[in-house]
Amino acid sequence: MNTPPVLLMADDRASTFTRYAVDALPGRLVLLRFASARQDLSDAYLRQTAHLPAFWVNERLPLEDEAARYRAWAAELPAPPTRFCNPSEPRQDIAQRFASLVGLPHLRQTQVRWVRDKAAMKDRFRELGLRTARYARVSTADEIEQFAAGCGWPVVLKPVDSFACVDTFRLTGPEQLADVALESRSWLVEEHLGGTEWEVCALIHRGEVLDAWPSAMPCRPLDIVDGAMNANISVATDEGPPFDLRGMLQRIATGMGIDHGYVHMEFFLVGDEVYAGEIGVRLAGCEITANHGYAYGFDVFGATLDVYLGRRPALEYSGRRCTGDLLLPLPGSGTVHRITPEEELLRLPGVVKSVLRYREGDLVEARRASHNASGYVHVTGASIAEVEKRMRGVLDAFTIEVITQAQAAGTLQH
Repeated sequence: MNTPPVLLMADDRASTFTRYAVDALPGRLVLLRFASARQDLSDAYLRQTAHLPAFWVNERLPLEDEAARYRAWAAELPAPPTRFCNPSEPRQDIAQRFASLVGLPHLRQTQVRWVRDKAAMKDRFRELGLRTARYARVSTADEIEQFAAGCGWPVVLKPVDSFACVDTFRLTGPEQLADVALESRSWLVEEHLGGTEWEVCALIHRGEVLDAWPSAMPCRPLDIVDGAMNANISVATDEGPPFDLRGMLQRIATGMGIDHGYVHMEFFLVGDEVYAGEIGVRLAGCEITANHGYAYGFDVFGATLDVYLGRRPALEYSGRRCTGDLLLPLPGSGTVHRITPEEELLRLPGVVKSVLRYREGDLVEARRASHNASGYVHVTGASIAEVEKRMRGVLDAFTIEVITQAQAAGTLQH
C-alpha cells in the first residue's frame, strides 16, 4: 500500500490556503516557521494550529545547522515530510534553500533569482522571447533621471525584491526623487506602460501548465496603494484576454525549468501587444486564488495541494462566471470604533463570502501595500462589469471608523 505523502509547508502568515491545508491533510502536514515572522502569526492562529508539528528556523544561525537540527527533529515524527510547499513571496530564498538542505523538492537558486529579482526576471523573459517594459538597475537619482530621459516620465521605481507594491512608486518627475531613500536596497526603474494590466494564475505538474485562469483588475496596484478600489476579478467567461495565456506560461515554465507549483503573473495588453510584467512561483496574493474556485466551480485549493504533493489534479469545472475579491478599506492606524458587520455585507447582491479581520475595539495598523485591508468579500456576477458594479455597491454600504491616537487624545482633552 502506498503511504500518502507528508507535506512540509512554509508558514509565515495565516492564509486561506494554510487553513485549508490544516483541515485537508490531517496527520500529513508539518509547518516550517521562521523566528523573524513570529509577530505576523497571531496567538489565536498559533493556538488553532498547536496540534500540528512545527519546526521553527532561527535565521540568525547558519542555515546548514538549522537544517541538521530539522533532520534530527523530523526523524522523530511518525512520518517525515517528503514534499515541500512555500506559499510565501518574501521568504522564497530562505525557504527554498532550506528545502534543498533537507532533501525536499525545491527551486534552485537560479530559479529563485528569476522569480524574486525583478531585473533578472525580466532578463529571462526577454531571453525567452517575451516583451517587457524597458528597465534598468539603478542606485542613484542621476541614473533614474538618465533612464527617464530615454523613455519619458512617468517611470516606476521599485526594489528588485519587492512584493505587493511595498516601496514601489510611480514617479512623474525628478522633483520626487528627493523623497526616495536609495541607499539601503537594490532598485529597478522601468517605463510606465499604458494599456490594460491583467493577472493570470496557473498550476504546473511535471513541467506542464495544466490550465491558466485570467483575472481583470478594475484598478492598477499602484493606484490601489494610493486609495483606489482594491479588487481582482477571475474571468471564466469569454471576456478574458484574446491570446494564448497557457502557451505564454508554458514558455516561461519550460524556460525557467519549473517542475510543479502554483504560479501567478501580471502582464499588460498595450494595443495588440503583450508585455510580461512579473511572475511568482507561489499562490497569488489577497484572495485571488479563491476567486478561481468560485468562478470555475471547483476545489482550487485541493488542486493546488495536489501539485505540491506530486499528484496531477483533476480540473473538473462545474460552472463559468466572473468572481472577484474586494478588499475592504482600512483608512488608518488606531482603534476600530465602528465597522459594518459581516452579516450585513452578505445580504448585498452577489456577495457569497464576507470576512472581517477586525472587530470594534481592535487595534489596527495600516500599511502602504496592495494587501492593506480590514477584510474582504467575494462577489459574483455574469460579467466583469456586473461584478465591478456590485463591488462598488459593497463599498457604498461598508463603513469603518478608526480613531487614531491623536484623535483619542483630543477627545480626552475635551
